[in-house]
Amino acid sequence: MAAANPSATPAVRVQPGIPFRLADIDPDNVKPFSKKKAEKRVEELRLQISDYQENLYAEHRQSLLLVFQAIDTGGKDGTIRNLLTGVNPAGVEVAAFKTPSKEELDHDFLWRIHQHTPGRGHIGVFNRSHYEDVLVTRVHGLIEPHTWQQRYLDINNFEQLLTRNGTRVLKFFLHISKEEQAERLQARLDNPKKRWKFEPADLQERKLWDAYQIAFQEALAACSTPECPWYVIPANHKWARDLAIAEIVAAALADMNPQPPTATFDVAAQVVE
Repeated sequence: MAAANPSATPAVRVQPGIPFRLADIDPDNVKPFSKKKAEKRVEELRLQISDYQENLYAEHRQSLLLVFQAIDTGGKDGTIRNLLTGVNPAGVEVAAFKTPSKEELDHDFLWRIHQHTPGRGHIGVFNRSHYEDVLVTRVHGLIEPHTWQQRYLDINNFEQLLTRNGTRVLKFFLHISKEEQAERLQARLDNPKKRWKFEPADLQERKLWDAYQIAFQEALAACSTPECPWYVIPANHKWARDLAIAEIVAAALADMNPQPPTATFDVAAQVVE
């Protein structure tokens, strides 16, 4: 089974200190794969991820945190479901962050986040995350520029703390086009089984598309570090999106190289009758 190879996908790793424009990244990019080859490769990577996760759980020394952000309809739910198919749910913790509760608002913006970071041996998944507090709050004018700029520093320090304590952090921005979003919103309206996902407020948020793109771009640039990188994933085509993320996750787990503990007893002396 071939080793994971993130560089063979259209994923773009945001490099610290190097300017980039989100608009320069094509959300339709699927090179160099065809859909058929990509789907086969994803199946191989799922097996790798499942094996690594079993060792990670048994080793109980490290953890992995996967952060997913996207504009509405960007595909976070589908991405998470596809990536973790076949993984033992006992070793996975998924947290979805909605509008903060009154109790959460009574604390600093990272308080509710820290409670959901993965424990040793686990894979943690954030469906939206602490980045909401430099995205939604910014776009809606709920915080001043000096506040979101300070929060960039707070986020970097927070993620460095996690890294120092054995948590690998990978962050994915699912990049779709405005046209693709329109099609997905319409599909939700047209399908009675998907209509529950649609909110009239989604159309108001859509009017803020340009402001969100700027907010995403600046947050990714400010908070992509060597230890906790941001990846921009072209996500108009779900099969290409799923492949890119699976390659990156499998490669990170291979680098972590979790190993199950050795037996603390004399194996040869044990007799099962």
